[in-house]
Amino acid sequence: MEILVTDFLWNLVLRGPTVMLRPLTIDDAGALAMAASESREQYDYTRVPDGVEDARRYIELALADRDTGRRVPFAILWHGRVVGSTSYLDVQQWRWPAGSPLQRTDHPDAVEIGATWLAASAQRTRCNTEAKHLVLSHAFDVWRVHRVALKTDERNDKSRRAIERLGARFDGVRRADMPGQDGTVRNSAYYSIVRSEWPEVRSRLETALAVEMGPRRAS
Repeated sequence: MEILVTDFLWNLVLRGPTVMLRPLTIDDAGALAMAASESREQYDYTRVPDGVEDARRYIELALADRDTGRRVPFAILWHGRVVGSTSYLDVQQWRWPAGSPLQRTDHPDAVEIGATWLAASAQRTRCNTEAKHLVLSHAFDVWRVHRVALKTDERNDKSRRAIERLGARFDGVRRADMPGQDGTVRNSAYYSIVRSEWPEVRSRLETALAVEMGPRRAS
């Protein structure tokens, strides 16, 4: 496996009817801090910046990971307002056997979607559904990746159910995977969508978006 570092990753902008994902910049610190300050009740297991200086550090770390090819961080804009962030992580370009027609030079073979959080006012709206549709569509339809991975803290039942509603398949729990947001050693629940499953997942997302015509889902 090789790490992919190219300008087309860094400058990526994804647009939908109400959501735009554009590259995260240091100038987003104030807007991210404001989005995160609406309510912090849902952030127990997620790294979400707290205050402008913390948002600046958060962005600096994301951009450092971007510069080494490990992350493609986005600001999430909903109706033109910054409401959170998401990223492509673990961007992989595989080393295939010599002469393989599957060898790529300009697209990744697999990615992870993660580091996603939304302001309280954007939660339980079409914003997350549309954002997921954008990142998954680009990964499968433009990059034609073989796999998209998603992971979350094993204890985060809400996040796990949301991933499962997408149609992602549970791969298992990796024990002692990484530091938890609460300072513990975290076990992570891993999920994935492979290319053959994407048409069904896409149909599920498009059906959900058709239902979510208003700004909020029906309860």
